Amino acid sequence: MDKPKVTPKDFFLWAGAMIALYAGVISFLTLLFQYINYAYPDPLSYYYIEPFSGSMRFAMASLIVLTPVVVVLMRFIRNDIARDAMKNELWVRRWALVLTVFVAGATVVGDLIALVNGFLGGDLTTRFFLKVLVVLFVAGGVFLHFLADLRGYWKINPDRAKMIGLATGALVLVAIVSGFFIMGTPGEVRLMRFDQQKITDLQEVQWQIVNYWQQKESLPASLEELEDPLSGYGLPVDPQSGESYGYVRESPLDFELCATFNLEGSDQYAARSPTGKGVESDTWQHDAGEVCFDRSIDPERYPPYSKTNPVPVR
Repeated sequence: MDKPKVTPKDFFLWAGAMIALYAGVISFLTLLFQYINYAYPDPLSYYYIEPFSGSMRFAMASLIVLTPVVVVLMRFIRNDIARDAMKNELWVRRWALVLTVFVAGATVVGDLIALVNGFLGGDLTTRFFLKVLVVLFVAGGVFLHFLADLRGYWKINPDRAKMIGLATGALVLVAIVSGFFIMGTPGEVRLMRFDQQKITDLQEVQWQIVNYWQQKESLPASLEELEDPLSGYGLPVDPQSGESYGYVRESPLDFELCATFNLEGSDQYAARSPTGKGVESDTWQHDAGEVCFDRSIDPERYPPYSKTNPVPVR
């Protein structure tokens, strides 16, 4: 009996389905890892979790797009096989299944090595065991599913294949929906990003005020005095309203900065000054609405430049 020929349609259907499947599995693992990191944050990590702008959002977007792609392509493939049983023997199908089994097995081994390496480096025990379980569950499930497909198990038990497909789809849907409980809706995410930018702007303005005081040993009467055409510095404005941020000089060393926020700020969304110039992240906590931050310059911590770099006497 002649071997069935692989048409361009067959090749690209299987290639597209496998690429989408691999990318979807990687996105699913990434998303679950991000959930674990969110639930069990590592205090030794310098960065803070920013769920509305990072790998969590990208993994969710990938799953939302790739899951229907895999389902549609596999449906085309199954329908072709149902019409022509000879296509079950196509070399591209067997190569795709064998490659998937190999990749899934290698993923289990590789991820376990990476996770054990992190654990030996002091990773949190709970995070370690949860990630191990996730890798074993996802990659191991892919390995067993396609190994069974190679042996013809799903052809003999089509009802079980359909049940596994529905359960997998439901699991992916739950994983995607769970992300919205952490990130919030797209509208809420936009409001969070506005608030984050306001905090970043206030940090910048605060440092400019401190620098101004160190240069002139007095606080500016208004924020406009901070503008410097020579250096090109211009005052930031509220990205949402376009208005200037609030500023009040309360005493020779005390001032306050004000902004209007959309949501209550938590530790998770607090800004952090990576250069060490400014304040620690927990001093920027805020409620929704107009909030003013009281600031006081410590001359010992920020001495005037005239004292640190005195002008030599000739």
